[in-house]
Amino acid sequence: MRKLTYILFFLTSLQGITQEVADKEYYLIDGLILDELAEADKKLIDSCLKVYHKSNEDTVGLNAINVLIEQCWNEEVWPKYNDYLFQRVKTQLEHTSSEAEERALTIILGGCLNNSGYLKKLQGDYSGAIKDFTASWKIHEELKLMMGIATTLNNIGSIYNKQGDIPLALEYYHKSLKASEEIKDKNGVAVSLNNIGLIYKKQGDIELAITYYSKSLTILKEDNDKLGTAMVLNNIASIYDENGALDTALNYYSESLKIRQEINDVNGIAMSLSNIGYIYRLQGKHNQALENFNQSLAIRERSGDQHGITRSLYNIGYLELLKGNKAIAMKSLNRSLEISKEIGFPEGVRDASKLLSELYEENGSGTQALLMYKLHILMKDSVNNETTQKAAARQQAKYEYEKQKAIDDAEHDKLLAIEQEEKSKQRLLTVSTGIGLGLVIIFLLFVFNRLRVTKKQKLVIETQKQEVEQQKEVVELAHHEVEEKNREILDSITYAKRIQSAILPPAKVVKEYLQDSFILYKPKDIVAGDFYWMEHIDGKVLFAAADCTGHGVPGAMVSVVCNNALNRSVREHGLTDPGKILDKTREIVIQEFEKSDEEVKDGMDIALCLLNGTKLEYAGAHNPLWIIRKGELIETKANKQPIGQFDNPEPYLTHNFDLEQGDSIYIFSDGYVDQFGGEKGKKFKAKAFRELLLSVQDKSMEEQKVIINDNFELWKGNLEQVDDVCIIGIRI
Repeated sequence: MRKLTYILFFLTSLQGITQEVADKEYYLIDGLILDELAEADKKLIDSCLKVYHKSNEDTVGLNAINVLIEQCWNEEVWPKYNDYLFQRVKTQLEHTSSEAEERALTIILGGCLNNSGYLKKLQGDYSGAIKDFTASWKIHEELKLMMGIATTLNNIGSIYNKQGDIPLALEYYHKSLKASEEIKDKNGVAVSLNNIGLIYKKQGDIELAITYYSKSLTILKEDNDKLGTAMVLNNIASIYDENGALDTALNYYSESLKIRQEINDVNGIAMSLSNIGYIYRLQGKHNQALENFNQSLAIRERSGDQHGITRSLYNIGYLELLKGNKAIAMKSLNRSLEISKEIGFPEGVRDASKLLSELYEENGSGTQALLMYKLHILMKDSVNNETTQKAAARQQAKYEYEKQKAIDDAEHDKLLAIEQEEKSKQRLLTVSTGIGLGLVIIFLLFVFNRLRVTKKQKLVIETQKQEVEQQKEVVELAHHEVEEKNREILDSITYAKRIQSAILPPAKVVKEYLQDSFILYKPKDIVAGDFYWMEHIDGKVLFAAADCTGHGVPGAMVSVVCNNALNRSVREHGLTDPGKILDKTREIVIQEFEKSDEEVKDGMDIALCLLNGTKLEYAGAHNPLWIIRKGELIETKANKQPIGQFDNPEPYLTHNFDLEQGDSIYIFSDGYVDQFGGEKGKKFKAKAFRELLLSVQDKSMEEQKVIINDNFELWKGNLEQVDDVCIIGIRI
């Protein structure tokens, strides 16, 4: 209300209505009847309007308008007067001859450009926003106005972040942080810290994200900055959200919403409502979720927040799809897709096209389904393949030769001392010529010979020193080349980890379909041969724990082939029976490896389950299924044949179970039971693992995960981890 009131009084002033009339009348804007102003608001407007009306200098009057514009916000009214101010300033600049007035007008011009960029950002015109922000930044750079520099740099970073250009976003955020720190602008520092935290959170570096968020939140609370506090609370909530702590996330989101409602932060309210709706959706409270999503969409449509509209439409479409309202879902998702394309929002295109692909497939529109799926894959690759990984810490080893140099110098000094001593002897012999000329000549020949030997020795030593220095240079060069190769290999493996992580189902998706569950995933190396897999089809959930041949890079390469084979078995061939899925997966894997000129016998062991309410189907290759019911462990053994080349292969058997409330299901690779450790350095073995699982049945699944992981680390001790570990636990 306060912001609309600012606009109203500014508008009435420029239209020639006297301040006295404006103070007494009510005006209707956007269907809201405005109440009388608070005293503090009146004083600010009074002072600005008096300056504007009574000033004899255009620059002072224009600055008064700028103050009002900076203090208020309304998407329909505000741009008109920002443009008005912009044109007035440009005209005045063309006619001024005063350096002081030119500087003052240029400062206002920079502010107008920054405000214009902010408006275009909200409207989804990112290229226009970048252009205005950059022009504003250059003006502030020329005038050496650090606060303006920090603000525009931060705004430019926010655009690159929205466009998915993470390296550029980080670059501008850090520049903004540095500028704010130079002038001790606590609010600017807090904003930059929060934005950097957002980047690291997006890259999956939760520890760094929380560090930056915490620093930002401390500053904002000290300054009683409610808007910023609400924003950071929302960001912290999102971390708990993505890691499955839904109740904690809901508390943070609700606290953020309460603050935003207090200060009437319209866009922030829309965001909080959307986030709370998402938590309700994950908790299965679909009606409450839909109510929040629709409220958020209504606010975003009024404010023209194109980016936010795409997310609200996607959320509504997703939820309507879950409720079986396919026509409504189709309409929302198509609209989300079109807006995402218009504003250049790859994540929005990726998400909407995926659901539309599934909808078209269910409706029998195969061509449309394929087009949407290809678009989804294209956008998914575009988002995942951004050069966004943080640069790894690099250390440069240096060889030091001070000791060798000291030895060489000592030998050289020793030779000089010998030479000096011989010269002394020569002088002594010359004085003693009376002893006999023959004896002197003999002695001089001896001395001359010794000097020649000494010089030769010195020359040899100098040559050896040069050789040592050359060897040192060769060693340093070789070391540098090895280090560079190691760095390239490490960078490649680290990037491969990102690619492998992309094929694993996200934690929030797992929690959505398997709410009371855990996944313990501990690769031996940076990348792994083990992987876990999940697919949701018509209310049924397929999930698996797989162990591919080897670990590290070779294992990871096999895991990508096997993961793709599983996906194709389900998505292309429409299989849901676990045994038939494994049959088709084996067929695809063998076909892929037969393309090689060399014989490839790699493959995988796997436990694959289909959960439909309380009905469970299981098939396995070497890896068993354990069900714990009322303190008793029921084991179902797998076929003793891998997914890959095998003599006399047989079809995989599908086992069916009727589960009971409270049953616990466990599937796993062999990395945990094969780990060496304990006092005698022996394997942990299946019996000990069975006893461990039975002992934790009174715990929640999240608590079980912590206990199982702690027990593994305690057993392993200082020994090396021998294999990848993957365990999935689910309680009915």
